[in-house]
Amino acid sequence: MSVLVAGAGPAGLLVAAELALAGVGVRVVDRLPARSAFCRGFTLNARSLELLDRRGLAGRFLAEGPTVPFTMFADPSRPLDLTTLASDHPYVLGIPQTRTEELLEQWLAELGVPVEWGHEVVGLRAGDTGVDVTLAPGGTVRADYLVGCDGSRSTVRKLAGIGFPGTDATRFGLLADVELADPEALPFGMTTGVDGTVFAIPRPGYLRVVIDEPHPPEDRDTPVTLDYFQRQLDRVLGYRVELRAPRWLSRFSDAARQADRYVAGRVMLAGDAAHVHPPAGAVGVNVALADAMNLGWKLAATVRGHAPAGLLGTYDDERRSSGAVVLRTTRAQSVLGDPDPRLDPVRELLAELAALPQVNDYLVELVTGVGTRYDMGVPGEHPWLGRLVPDLGLVVDGEPTSLARLLRPGRPVLLWFAERPPRVPGTVVLCRAECPVHPGIEGILVRPDGFAAWISTAADPQPQSTLDAALATWCAPPPSLAG
Repeated sequence: MSVLVAGAGPAGLLVAAELALAGVGVRVVDRLPARSAFCRGFTLNARSLELLDRRGLAGRFLAEGPTVPFTMFADPSRPLDLTTLASDHPYVLGIPQTRTEELLEQWLAELGVPVEWGHEVVGLRAGDTGVDVTLAPGGTVRADYLVGCDGSRSTVRKLAGIGFPGTDATRFGLLADVELADPEALPFGMTTGVDGTVFAIPRPGYLRVVIDEPHPPEDRDTPVTLDYFQRQLDRVLGYRVELRAPRWLSRFSDAARQADRYVAGRVMLAGDAAHVHPPAGAVGVNVALADAMNLGWKLAATVRGHAPAGLLGTYDDERRSSGAVVLRTTRAQSVLGDPDPRLDPVRELLAELAALPQVNDYLVELVTGVGTRYDMGVPGEHPWLGRLVPDLGLVVDGEPTSLARLLRPGRPVLLWFAERPPRVPGTVVLCRAECPVHPGIEGILVRPDGFAAWISTAADPQPQSTLDAALATWCAPPPSLAG
């Protein structure tokens, strides 16, 4: 077995699918006996839909729920406009995380990999040539690499000795998926009570109610009961709204932590195993998918033996820096959500700023991850360099196609629009194309995750040496440099 993935959440499923797509042997285990019916998140943002589109999957997800052209930064009463977003999907998709996981598991099964439920990682010993992992049940198995996608309390992270520094919780919240005895007793959206705010979010067949918890119990793992939640809701509102038929009750906090390494030898982390943050913006599943898409192709190339030196290390560099931005952004929103009236002038100022088009665009790129830009290590001034390339409409051999279609096999693509295409290694798809909408582009090297690693244009032509450097960094040495 080449890779063992621990955890069948969004990160684990997408990493495993990327590996299987590349022909790498992969096994997926999860400690739960079956997929949980409880759902923390309900959205996929623009960046997640763009990434899924690069594998031909976006349509499956878009068929599942409504889209809305707005998102928020701290204040739900002042939505941010997504229609100005430079994205193929300038909206948010409403879809339960559980359904997202089911669709990813279906795709993984189509690639020939089942999820093995009820198998927990209880021990590991990593060496220079592989990882011995102890499963319960199942005993010890050996893998070339282990990917920990096993949640915020990751066993893999702890057993691998990876630090998890950050800030402890200062605020706590309670969540209840319930029904109301009187369906008209609590309006949807935000309600300000005598001692705080209540968020009521309609879901099919039930209502999600979210409130602050001023003083959690000494043991924060103490289960939340309906009676306890009812008393806290009564306190916040100042009157009684009777709850019944609880589906799920949970506690959350504003703790923010990030692994000090995403790659430790032959052990990697992705998703909540690598970072936890306040729930502001419901970005958890989206960040997990971005981690997985970044890691999958790099690990696959490493296993198959055609990865440039240091390629796997770029996963740590790119996603740990992006994770730090997520922690900062969600912490800022959490602070702004504090009901302390001394923060009112700050909230009012931010609302005025967010009404400016430039600030709106900056914030939506920040919270959706669309603004993510990686350092590709090559010169160039093009705005796409280091960013996800738009789904360009192309003409190849006289037939219309798109960049997203070309990326579905999960291989790097060199789009070439000029004469005399360069030589490239066999791992790279060289595509002679036309792009009528952007006639000034001469060539784009696109990584398997859709990010531009090199761009040459008529206005800013790049020499062959810079393309060779990009190929050697992200793909393999080109024929002109090999041997």
